[in-house]
Amino acid sequence: MHGLETAIRAAFPSKHRGIYPWKPLVIRFADDFVVLHEDRAVIEQGEQIAAEWLAGMGLELKASKTRIAHTLNPDEDRPGFDFLGFTVRQYPVGKTHATRSGRMNRDRPQPAFKTLIKPSREAQQRHLADLAEEIHRHRQAPQEVLIECLNRMIRGWANYYSTEVSKAVFTRLDNLLYRKLKRWAERRHPTKSHTWVRQHYWHTRGTRHWVFGPPEGQALVLHSDTPIRRHILVRGTASLFDGNIVYWAQRLGRHPELPKNKAHLLKRQQGRCTWCGLVFTHLDELMECDHRVPKSLGGCDRPDNRQLLHAHCHDAKTAQDGSYHPPSEVPKTRAKRSTVEERYEGKPSRAVL
Repeated sequence: MHGLETAIRAAFPSKHRGIYPWKPLVIRFADDFVVLHEDRAVIEQGEQIAAEWLAGMGLELKASKTRIAHTLNPDEDRPGFDFLGFTVRQYPVGKTHATRSGRMNRDRPQPAFKTLIKPSREAQQRHLADLAEEIHRHRQAPQEVLIECLNRMIRGWANYYSTEVSKAVFTRLDNLLYRKLKRWAERRHPTKSHTWVRQHYWHTRGTRHWVFGPPEGQALVLHSDTPIRRHILVRGTASLFDGNIVYWAQRLGRHPELPKNKAHLLKRQQGRCTWCGLVFTHLDELMECDHRVPKSLGGCDRPDNRQLLHAHCHDAKTAQDGSYHPPSEVPKTRAKRSTVEERYEGKPSRAVL
């Protein structure tokens, strides 16, 4: 599929109308792609170009998954579109919240709107169905086993959608999950009251109430416990295959060609040496781990006492903090005597025949 974006964009001239680019924007992930433009005719032409380009590979667009929609105004169908489990849609706002494009392009004012990306409704329904199936499968299992299985599903789903506008969706899913767990607990004890069931399966931990789990041990995690962290766009045309390992290590906090401890420090330091403040340029550059407070001066091995330095900066820092000892000044330790020497110390030697 590599080259599809270029084929679609190359068919349109490189000119601009106001601040809007004439060339359509093409976003592709594997075999799924989206074409964005303000003119419907351009979208239809882009669809035709994509169909012809795929036909040369023996492929074709699937009609049931191909859709032309408006992101703000309802056209033939609901506004917005679903892509990779997300719903991308624009919502109108008040006249006092004018968009940047509307302020800058006064000759061609644009309606005020805001773009929100949320988990799609289909993705939420699939996730709730999976949770319900897991609860039903463990209807006779202990509470600890059910919690362990649900936590894996909740953490994975919530982390995937934690980069977008998902906090309200997380809260809604937690409420629906509580109803399913309440039904699960009540059917296990049909002769007990609702108060007894609640006190048996839900407890208070610290400042949190209604925690599903035993008084001690693993408790159920909530979708809303996952913090929302916005996705940071990739810098320019950077790619995982361009060899810029330092950039991707500091962005992801991991890289197969970089040790885990160095990748973590590189991300925490935003790719800069804490001694000279310069950016690490490439992986071949010597990067050494250093103790902020040397161990000889009472430092420890905790992660917050470690930093990543250039090799020459490490030497300068060691010479300045007083932790460097020339080889001639290093105290020599007496070699440990053997147990035989200690055992016969001060005793006459014996000859064994």
